Amino acid sequence: MAQPKLENILFVDIETAPIIYRYAELHPTVKDLWDKKWAWNPDHKPEELYSKAGVYAEFSKVICIGLGYYHKGKFRVKSIVNDDEKKLLTEFAELVKTHFNKAEDFLCAHNGKEFDFPFLSRRMIINGVAFPRNFQLQGKKPWDVKHLDTMELWRFGDVKNFTSLNLLAHVLGIPSPKDEIDGSMVGKVYHEEKNIDKIKTYCLKDVVTLARVYLKYSGQKTVEENDIIYA
Repeated sequence: MAQPKLENILFVDIETAPIIYRYAELHPTVKDLWDKKWAWNPDHKPEELYSKAGVYAEFSKVICIGLGYYHKGKFRVKSIVNDDEKKLLTEFAELVKTHFNKAEDFLCAHNGKEFDFPFLSRRMIINGVAFPRNFQLQGKKPWDVKHLDTMELWRFGDVKNFTSLNLLAHVLGIPSPKDEIDGSMVGKVYHEEKNIDKIKTYCLKDVVTLARVYLKYSGQKTVEENDIIYA
């Protein structure tokens, strides 16, 4: 596959949080379904594992989508946030359909093929939001799927490897800005602190780091701070 033009790549990072924050507050039916999901794991009680709920689309929702794209030599970043997930996903889908709907357009995320893209797809189905072109995968050959994954690229065929975006940025000599939170804290910040601005800031920093990692792979000039425009 030929390397896509930078202007044809939409860099994506999502933040998610459990729909119901605490295990004890789950509806009995949902609690039973969560318990059955973990019946294979006798070493931990299901309630002990509920801290993992934020990564499962059946129990969590998208609360922030960070986006980055090149336009006229500048790297523009913006976030979409909304407590109403259907409105958030609809806005995202419309943006993709309007600006990144051509055959030559790509989506790029870190671990996107295992997390961001399937999570977004599942939540769009749950919310009744129509898929943009780049999320319609049925019947497509692997090389026709326009998804770029910086973690997959780093694997070089090693299926066992998992490398976080921050670790990858560090070993590649890319500045990865420190933040007050990490992914494991997003649910707490959303439900307890109700501080969506903190989550937005964290998400957008990851979008910039994601773009810098991709540019390092492709041997292109990095994103300088004075080239970033925050929408």
